[in-house]
Amino acid sequence: MQHIVDAEDFASRDGPLQLLDPRVKLAGVLALVIVAVASRSLLVLAALLVVTAVLAAFSGLPVVRLFRPVWLGVLAFTGLIALPALVLVPGDVLIRVPGLGWPVTLQGTRSAAFLVARSELSTTLGLLLVLTTRWAHVLKALRSFGVPMIIVAILGMTYRYVLLLLELAHQMFEARRSRHVGNLAPRDGRRIATATAGVLLLRSLEMSGEVHLAMVARGYRGEPRTLDIFTLTRSDWYALVVVIAIAATAFALGLWSALP
Repeated sequence: MQHIVDAEDFASRDGPLQLLDPRVKLAGVLALVIVAVASRSLLVLAALLVVTAVLAAFSGLPVVRLFRPVWLGVLAFTGLIALPALVLVPGDVLIRVPGLGWPVTLQGTRSAAFLVARSELSTTLGLLLVLTTRWAHVLKALRSFGVPMIIVAILGMTYRYVLLLLELAHQMFEARRSRHVGNLAPRDGRRIATATAGVLLLRSLEMSGEVHLAMVARGYRGEPRTLDIFTLTRSDWYALVVVIAIAATAFALGLWSALP
């Protein structure tokens, strides 16, 4: 919940990215993600990651505090998936795993590095978009690009449901602490935790239905509506041209470096 509050605070600042039209930011992120997936150069991916971190810093985001947990999480998850490629992809042997004799190949190492680098860059770009754009504006920008209304509605309701679930869990935790004195036996602790999880699920489902009915009663039909009207300014056009130029250059360099 604190992360969500921080994201809203960062999105309301007067940084260069915060002042851009949400549609421009969404288009730029999509273009760079496509480049990240298609690029065959680790140097290009590393350069784009550095550029993204610099933009985040200029936009007033504490890069280390916000991005480090995400970077480490993506590295751990994607690295675990990419780890078998080190020995399964045939090629030039670099070293052998001590005690097992499995060959770690150069081609396998490159494949694993590409998977991790592409995941890190794509995740960083997505996080940068969310941290510099209000969530309602992100949903409205998605609709501007023709994303089906049902998908946008699911994203919006999921966001609200997560907040609701966290708030209910916090209230139940505080209620249990205020009524409990002393330490519980491990068996009693497990029983209470299981019962609490069941009650939390039932309460959250019931309340989410009530929230949806309240939204429908107030005119919600799945279409995200905000008081702000999206208008492209000269700065937005300049930024769009710069992003397209960076994406095109990175795409060309990524393909050119892979040629024999």
